[in-house]
Amino acid sequence: MSLSCGSAGDCAAGGEYVDGSGRYQGFVATERNGRWGKAAVVPGLGALNAGGSAEVDDVSCGSAGSCSAGGFYRDRRRLEQGFVVVERNGRWGRATGVPGLGVLNAGATADMDGADVSSVSCASAGNCAAGGFYTARHRRNEGFVVTERNGRWGKATVEPGLGALKKGVVAEVDGVSCASAGDCAAGGSYQDAPDEDQGFVVSERNGRWGKAIPIPGLQALNTGGDAQVFSVSCGPAGNCAAGGSYTEGLVTPQGFVVSRSG
Repeated sequence: MSLSCGSAGDCAAGGEYVDGSGRYQGFVATERNGRWGKAAVVPGLGALNAGGSAEVDDVSCGSAGSCSAGGFYRDRRRLEQGFVVVERNGRWGRATGVPGLGVLNAGATADMDGADVSSVSCASAGNCAAGGFYTARHRRNEGFVVTERNGRWGKATVEPGLGALKKGVVAEVDGVSCASAGDCAAGGSYQDAPDEDQGFVVSERNGRWGKAIPIPGLQALNTGGDAQVFSVSCGPAGNCAAGGSYTEGLVTPQGFVVSRSG
């Protein structure tokens, strides 16, 4: 479940529930002037969710009554697909598949993960970014980012530079944060060897994503080979922080934080 507030007393929440037929559905609920309305199925998500498993994973509000949310659903072939849905002027629109993500998600099967929108961040009304993962051909998970500009979502793109870092079969974006429209940061994990996970960060400047880079110093700490960025948060002037975990030795998990200035 996720919760975000555009201003005091004006928030939105989302998550999942099980309906009377035993199917998992995604919901959203909205608070206006301090009063919560009724939780409702995400408009249009029921029709997409022919496979009976859907969930809202993250919600972000750029201002009161203007939010975006994302998650996944299973289509009629029971393949997991990512979706986004936008609230404007206090009304939620219809959920849609992330543009371009279905084509990227060519390796999904009914027995394994497909695509998912893991994180959403809105800098202002209609200006957001989202990230997550999909299953490419040869069943390799890849991280993606997608940007909303003036209320329109662009096409999902492979996280720039992540393919060069990844030597294993898994990569994903787990956290996204936007300080202003077109200026965001994201983080997640990739495998630099079979069964060895490392953390990465990547920055967006003026609407263009740079290349993903390993978090400085983290590989030296991560002697157990299990590191990941869970959350990213950006303030003004390009100042961000990220946090996650790594494994020291064989069995000792540790937490870390890292900051970016300017």
